[in-house]
Amino acid sequence: MSGSFEARLAEMGVTLPAATAPAANYIPFVQAGGVLYVSGQISMADGKMTIGKLGETMDVAGGAAAARECAINLLAQVRAACGGDLSRLVRGVKLTGFVNSAQGFTDQPKVINGASDFLGEVLGDAGRHARSAVGVAELPFGVAVEIEGIFEIR
Repeated sequence: MSGSFEARLAEMGVTLPAATAPAANYIPFVQAGGVLYVSGQISMADGKMTIGKLGETMDVAGGAAAARECAINLLAQVRAACGGDLSRLVRGVKLTGFVNSAQGFTDQPKVINGASDFLGEVLGDAGRHARSAVGVAELPFGVAVEIEGIFEIR
């Protein structure tokens, strides 16, 4: 199925953005052998950050949509790491999702499902991954969600 990832994105009406440059002193991804570590990608679409605090200014559905944005940005970084050839992606290995959470908000897994569901829809079985969903008091720029990923590539 790996050759059809780009086709599946097109069927879904999703265009991967250009991979964004780092906002601080780090690099967007590191390849170690066949493993690709992608730095945290924030909830951003069309150059606009999705700001919010889950359980306070944003509900779970809005948070899941923000997590989906993160997953799209993760795939953009994977494509960049693969020289523009997304067919080199073998599978998702692990996601770590950080959710900007109000005190008492405990639905972080439901929020990060927005990313997991998206990767499953695009990548099929290759999109199934291990995962952590963590609530945090604040995220950079006040974004709702940030997700980092580990992928296997050829």
